Amino acid sequence: MHVPDGFFNAVTSLSAGVVAAAGVAVCLRGARRELDDRTAPMAGLVAAFIFAVQMLNFPVAAGTSGHLLGGALAAILVGPSTGVLCMAVVLLVQGVFFADGGLTALGVNITIMGIVTVLVGWGVFRLVTGLARGRVVVAAFLAALVSVPASALVFTLLFWIGGTAPIEVGAVAAAMGGVHVLIGIGEAVITALTVSAVLAVRPDLVYGARGLTKPLVLRGAEGATTTTTTTAGEERPVAPRGTLKPFLLGGVGLTLVLAGAVSFFASPEPDGLEAVAQNHGFIDQESDHLFGHWALADYGDVGGIPVGVAGIIGVGLVLLIGGVVAHAARSRDKTKV
Repeated sequence: MHVPDGFFNAVTSLSAGVVAAAGVAVCLRGARRELDDRTAPMAGLVAAFIFAVQMLNFPVAAGTSGHLLGGALAAILVGPSTGVLCMAVVLLVQGVFFADGGLTALGVNITIMGIVTVLVGWGVFRLVTGLARGRVVVAAFLAALVSVPASALVFTLLFWIGGTAPIEVGAVAAAMGGVHVLIGIGEAVITALTVSAVLAVRPDLVYGARGLTKPLVLRGAEGATTTTTTTAGEERPVAPRGTLKPFLLGGVGLTLVLAGAVSFFASPEPDGLEAVAQNHGFIDQESDHLFGHWALADYGDVGGIPVGVAGIIGVGLVLLIGGVVAHAARSRDKTKV
């Protein structure tokens, strides 16, 4: 749902940019409560993973595809403030290096794809876990499911207010909401599977599960003890501190496989926003991207670079920028867990 240049007038683009900048500034401070020296590398990995999975468009209807937005996933794994930072880094790299999302629309994209999806996703997640304590995976599924159409409807509202073409807001809202509910189902499945996988391996690294898990000490016949944690009624092993590197290396390896190999099989059909814009007559408002001639534009298509190679380059850029941002924002309290 990357908004291109030309869809919004200057006032709306500027206003959204101010909102996005203010949101990122607030989240830079908020991330200090969520990150420390141990968990900051996780933020870079989450951002890179979202970048890679966003390349994997999946079909949702005849002639339409969708892809992960990732706001709910980021919030659950690394916290809402850090989640916004992750999304901002992903959208910045996509817009500048890959011409995916307009430069004048960067504020709009961070607002609707980053801030809205994180806030709505995190709100639904907290509501569900509050009502059904410990049901982390179910809460993750519902959070992701709701966050996508919420983002689509906010886009429709903004376009009705400051778009460069008149629309029948009811019809466009129905079209955007309908197709993005279908995309939201795919997002929910991806989010739930990812959160479940991390919970199974390193439950201590799932920010949303903090406070929902409790240690359980099992004592053997000879006095030996084994510590586990319970989440959603299941016992899971707690990985000891100091073993973060294998998890990070495995995560980076998986991310590179997704971006470097699986991306070749992504659906070529237009995504939900593009399809709705075509059907409702405002696709012609799109203007050329300033960096649309760069070799990496359109994920290498402009420069003749294989999409997998472009994906690997993008993962490296997001890892680098996301890691720097996370380490700059992290808490310096060495005693924090």
